[in-house]
Amino acid sequence: SAMEIVETAKRTGAVVRGPVPLPTRFRRFDILRSPHVNKTSRDQFELRTHQRLMDIVDPTDKTVDALMKLDLPAGVDVEIKLQ
Repeated sequence: SAMEIVETAKRTGAVVRGPVPLPTRFRRFDILRSPHVNKTSRDQFELRTHQRLMDIVDPTDKTVDALMKLDLPAGVDVEIKLQ
């Protein structure tokens, strides 16, 4: 997904810095297997969140439109900040 964003930005003439990998966030959950007793028997699950930081230098209107229309897979969120 990060490469799709970089390719789209480069195709529209913008300069891209990154992607820079940010630290992965781990959320761990311990769930009791039994509904009543046996506290020592548990299932462990973890949710990993990977983040990338990309800096697009001097984006044009065409670049912003292309990034807004980009079709990304489920579970991929994009946050755009204009400065």
